[in-house]
Amino acid sequence: MQQQIQTMLELQDSMNTKVNSEWRSQGFEWYRAIWIECGELLDHYGWKWWKKQTPDVEQVQLELIDIWHFGLSILLQSGQSSEAIATTIEKELVLATDEEDFRLDLERFAGEVLTTRSFSVASFGRLMAGIDMDFEMLFKGYVGKNVLNFFRQDHGYQDGTYTKIWDGREDNEHLVEASQALDAAEPDFQDQLYRALSQRYQAVQA
Repeated sequence: MQQQIQTMLELQDSMNTKVNSEWRSQGFEWYRAIWIECGELLDHYGWKWWKKQTPDVEQVQLELIDIWHFGLSILLQSGQSSEAIATTIEKELVLATDEEDFRLDLERFAGEVLTTRSFSVASFGRLMAGIDMDFEMLFKGYVGKNVLNFFRQDHGYQDGTYTKIWDGREDNEHLVEASQALDAAEPDFQDQLYRALSQRYQAVQA
């Protein structure tokens, strides 16, 4: 587990550096990004008492993965080594909650983020438990989204030459299929996933 956590930390640092090589000293408001994501997550889960709503669990899990990106950025900005951060995450990421209403855990988490302008791994673990999300789902989802972000950047996303629809389907769908066919426990999982995306993309561009 610690190796997979370190992999995620390395990927987050690489992506942040790709956007801004001096990201650690820029004072970006990662906490603000997190609570905005919390609002989007709540919309997917449902909160309107005046209409029937069914939680979109898959979208909620995707929003949690986005929050994890920002949370890792906060932890990396602390100045600690990735090894120390990984050890702390492994210790604090307990997937358990005593709250029956997921929305209350979410509101406590968002409130904590706004008050402290930091990221609580323990509180995030409660959210994962409340939506039945295990560590493997977090890891595969995180690495997948990160790899896709890199893939898009490497294939012309910024200059508009990237094609997001492949063979009639969005790249996100291809990502999910490619990810499911691979073993997330492999140390080069992210490299395998990138290659799988490349093969699919080249096949439809030929």
